[in-house]
Amino acid sequence: MSNPNENGPSGPKADEPLSPEALAMFSKARRSFGISIGILLLGFMAIGFALVYRVMRDAPPPAIAEAVSLPADAQVVSALVSEGQINVTYTVGGVTTLALFDLATGEMNRSVVIGN
Repeated sequence: MSNPNENGPSGPKADEPLSPEALAMFSKARRSFGISIGILLLGFMAIGFALVYRVMRDAPPPAIAEAVSLPADAQVVSALVSEGQINVTYTVGGVTTLALFDLATGEMNRSVVIGN
């Protein structure tokens, strides 16, 4: 059997330095490999950004209640949407009340009497 570490009579030995032409060839091959990998990574990043963009663009908007129920003779002072709730301030018979409604369903979560 022959030793696999020996290259034979015509092959280069491990101790011999490479010629300048061989070093230039290896340098050119490394540079070409680096450019190819860089382009490949840029392509994967572009695909990833496109997928994230499409998922975010096509996401449905959050559901907002179309109506909330107040007493029949209520006069609305203000209404605003804040932190997942609809805040409605209204007056009934001289009593001012703040009602907090769920943003998605329109159900009343809490009612606070502010003043007479």
